[in-house]
Amino acid sequence: MTRTAAPERGGEARLVLASASTTRARLLRDAGVPVEIVPPGIDEERVKRGLRGAGIDGPQLAERLAEEKARSVARPGKLVLGADQVLILGPRVFDKPADRAAAAEQLAALAGRTHRLLSAACIAEDGRPVWRCTGEARLTMRSFGAAFAAGYLDRIGEAALSGPGAYRVEGPGIQLFEAIEGDWPTILGLPLLALMAYLRRRGAIAE
Repeated sequence: MTRTAAPERGGEARLVLASASTTRARLLRDAGVPVEIVPPGIDEERVKRGLRGAGIDGPQLAERLAEEKARSVARPGKLVLGADQVLILGPRVFDKPADRAAAAEQLAALAGRTHRLLSAACIAEDGRPVWRCTGEARLTMRSFGAAFAAGYLDRIGEAALSGPGAYRVEGPGIQLFEAIEGDWPTILGLPLLALMAYLRRRGAIAE
């Protein structure tokens, strides 16, 4: 059964977040944006395989997944937001690691190098995309050895498998980096400033 979380602040939310991400929900609510949470009605991995089979990858993969999530939730008269994130290092596009060994391999590949983190967002209205945006951040990991990476993975546990790159910038994950370029919400998975500008134009939040 799909669970729907009611908006936390008074009144009915005009915005629906088609995502199970607690981080994206927290970003919106901390910004004062009333939001209804409805997990997307798609098999994300199946959709991703289909898109890659059609030659769609990299930034376009995140953009299409965000659109598919937004379109999968039907809420007449409301704006439905879908979002997705990809990590790119050279020609390689990183997926969420499947297990600890894959997480360790990803951290080893990223250490001492600069990668791109792209957060794509799409809003659908009555099943039709009406707004898109992709934010980008550039993150440089410092050089570190296998022992440090293993200690980090011990500390964060299963959280290492929740996103591409096997890291969370929040908390001890900040120790992995020597430089970060980009706004914090984009790094966490949502181009929030551009999104709020659109919501103001639409009258979904106060000017």
